[in-house]
Amino acid sequence: MFQFLRGQRRERTGYELYCAAVAAARTPAFYTDLGVPDTLDGRFDLVGLHVFLLIRRLGTLPPPGAALAQAVFDAMFHDMDVNLRELGVGDMSVAKKVKQMWEAFHGRSAAYQAALGSADAGELEAALARNVWRGAPPPGQAAALARLVRAQDGCLATQDLSGFAAGRVAFLPAAAALA
Repeated sequence: MFQFLRGQRRERTGYELYCAAVAAARTPAFYTDLGVPDTLDGRFDLVGLHVFLLIRRLGTLPPPGAALAQAVFDAMFHDMDVNLRELGVGDMSVAKKVKQMWEAFHGRSAAYQAALGSADAGELEAALARNVWRGAPPPGQAAALARLVRAQDGCLATQDLSGFAAGRVAFLPAAAALA
């Protein structure tokens, strides 16, 4: 019984953390200042980027860090399923579309993980240009987003498990970080 309740609590906490990542990704500065396309794909890429950073941090923490990371991931893809249905995607197509989104998220996450661990600073910039702008970012904007991603990663690294376990995460304000 207690494991069931813990699971429900963890699921709710994962959803709260996911919602904070979505709110950070929806910051207008990404779309106005950086020229990220304000489209379904552009929004998915920024939500995925913020969720990746959050999961990356949670994965470095002791238990229940990994379980919270899984809860955030589950919340994201449950939300993607719901959003596709609200957009009118037919029931027969939803699973296929969610699988495509899952694969895209994992591919991007692997690229960002490798880039953040690389000594080559341009690797993150290239991964962001390829994924967020489909290879054609406005001049200088991939570098600006790469700086912000590194700053967000550093900001998340200063936050502890107790805050995450309570459903709290603080992302840097994009506009301030880009200034």
